[in-house]
Amino acid sequence: MTLIRRLGPRALAVTALAVVVVVLAGAALNRRAPADDSPEAGFARDMQTHHAQAVSMAMIVRDRTTDAEVRTLAYDIALTQQQQIGQMFAWLDMWGLSQTSLAPPMTWTQQGHRSMGHTTAAPMPGMATSSQLKQLEGAQGRAAEARFLRLMIAHHKGGVDMARAALRLSGDERVRRLAEAIVAAQEGEISLMERMLSTKEASG
Repeated sequence: MTLIRRLGPRALAVTALAVVVVVLAGAALNRRAPADDSPEAGFARDMQTHHAQAVSMAMIVRDRTTDAEVRTLAYDIALTQQQQIGQMFAWLDMWGLSQTSLAPPMTWTQQGHRSMGHTTAAPMPGMATSSQLKQLEGAQGRAAEARFLRLMIAHHKGGVDMARAALRLSGDERVRRLAEAIVAAQEGEISLMERMLSTKEASG
C-alpha cells in the first residue's frame, strides 16, 4: 500500500495546507520591511501627526456645540482617525522603525519623479495653524461649528493629497489599502461638510 493510500484524502489535505502555511510564512519573513526614509515610513509618521490634529479639532468642537449633526461628525472623525493612528503606529513598530524622524515633514513625497509637485520639503497640507486652533477653542455654538467645518474641510483635502501621494509612491498592500480608505472616507466627509457649511451660512 502506498503512502498516499495509507494517509487518506483528509490527511493529505491537512498536509497540503501545512505546506502552504509554511510557504506563506517564509514569504512573509523574506518580505523586506520599508526603510527609514521610505514613502511608507514617511506616510505613516506624517499621517499620524495629521490625524492627531483632526482628532484634537473634533474634540474641541464636540464640547462647544449642541448641534447633533456636527457632534456626530466630530465623533466619527475622532474615532476613525484615532484607530488609523494606532494602525500606523503598529506598522512602524513592526518594521523596527522609530515613530519620529529628523527629516522634515513630507520629505517622503520627493522620491522619484512622482512627487506631489514640491521642490523642497513642505509643511503637511491642510494643517491648521496655532492661531486657527486658538480661535476654534475660543468659539462657541454656531461660530464654533462654522469655524470647525472650514478648518476640517481644508484639513481633509490635505489628508487626501497625502494619501494619494502614498498611492503613487508605495507598493505595500497595507499602506495602499489604508490610503485608499482615507481617500474614500475623507472625500465623502468633505462633501458632507461643504453641504453642512453651506446650510449654516444660508441660514445666517
